[in-house]
Amino acid sequence: MYRVRVRSHFSSAHNLRGYKGKCEDLHGHNWKVEVCAESETLDSLGMVIDFTKLKSSLKVIMNELDHKYLNELDYFKKVNPTSECIAAYIYNLMSKELSEIKIAEVTVWETDTSSATYS
Repeated sequence: MYRVRVRSHFSSAHNLRGYKGKCEDLHGHNWKVEVCAESETLDSLGMVIDFTKLKSSLKVIMNELDHKYLNELDYFKKVNPTSECIAAYIYNLMSKELSEIKIAEVTVWETDTSSATYS
């Protein structure tokens, strides 16, 4: 199995609905995101996918999330904007956009020591 990974980041604010603690209040993060694509075979150039294409698709999503209050985005009006749910959101969008390959997983870090992965 071949796997390739790209990383990006965005800054945004959120609050966790129904959470009892300091994260129930509005606060922000500088989120880091890593997307991993995989394939058992390589294309004619010897690639899983061109890094440029993978980065470009991720950049579109990062631009949608950057400097936003996540709770006000349509998707997160119904879904609590936890790191887990943000990872799943990015995974699903990347999978739709790049249907010719398998997105293996998406990891989202809300701090340097705390992350969530969806696969």
